[in-house]
Amino acid sequence: MELGMIGLGRMGANMTERLVHSGHRVVVHDVDPSAMNRVVALGAISAVSIAHLAEQLQPPRAIWMMVPAGEIVEKTLSAVLSFVQQDDTVIDGGNSNYKDTIRRAAAVATKGVHFIDSGTSGGIWGLREGYCLMIGGEKPAVERLRPIFESLAPSANLGWAHVGPAGAGHFVKMVHNGIEYGLMQAYAEGFALLHKKSDFNLDIAQIAELWRHGSVVRSWLLDLTAQALSEDAKLEGVKPYVVDSGEGRWTVAEAIDQSLATPIITLSLMQRFRSRDEEDFTDRLLAVMRNKFGGHEVKKDAILDK
Repeated sequence: MELGMIGLGRMGANMTERLVHSGHRVVVHDVDPSAMNRVVALGAISAVSIAHLAEQLQPPRAIWMMVPAGEIVEKTLSAVLSFVQQDDTVIDGGNSNYKDTIRRAAAVATKGVHFIDSGTSGGIWGLREGYCLMIGGEKPAVERLRPIFESLAPSANLGWAHVGPAGAGHFVKMVHNGIEYGLMQAYAEGFALLHKKSDFNLDIAQIAELWRHGSVVRSWLLDLTAQALSEDAKLEGVKPYVVDSGEGRWTVAEAIDQSLATPIITLSLMQRFRSRDEEDFTDRLLAVMRNKFGGHEVKKDAILDK
């Protein structure tokens, strides 16, 4: 089967390589020529523009957008729609907000074009392990592209599913990422507590490896944590600054809209915000308040004393 791939960041490039190795014909386009050169060397076919990409695919065409959520999806989709025709299919494999996906699918449908949203998990390991694909859209369009999904997934029958109509794929991926926030926070707090207990001189890398086998808390995330700790148990040179790419915020906002309590996911998001507060104004003010009502000591910042 053939596919057009737009966006050759790390995940898009790895997905292209996996498809090529599976025997699919993949035509690729990216604004970065060097990114195209890397996958062309592996067997993909280059396109100098989106129009050129569309020209090299036989109708009904399938074009996969693997670009960051937001305005770039809008611009890329607008460009793609200039060159596709009725019964072609456009797939958004990025982390778009599901509400945007529903809107886009409705707009695309007026042109007789199918729109599929594929929440994609697997990160940098997907090339080797396969990707988990959470797919939304019309069933006939999804079924037509079954060979693509089967090749990207860990196996033909595992790691991919048509979960519902347009928007459902990105909604499921959003919640998936919210859960990921909570799992990461729980592991981080637990290992921090082990690290803090100096009385026992615990080897946290050893414990992480121990828990990987037979423990109820074993997981792929723990596997990666164990690997990181075996490389640098003290995490020297790692700044305690944790970014978020938006899905956690959307998950919390959705929970609020649904009047559903999600305290773990919400607090894990708040902790990421906290990691970026280099001024710690909140804690400074708390210290001052304790001093004002109880005369408690306020520890001075050496920098501020200068």
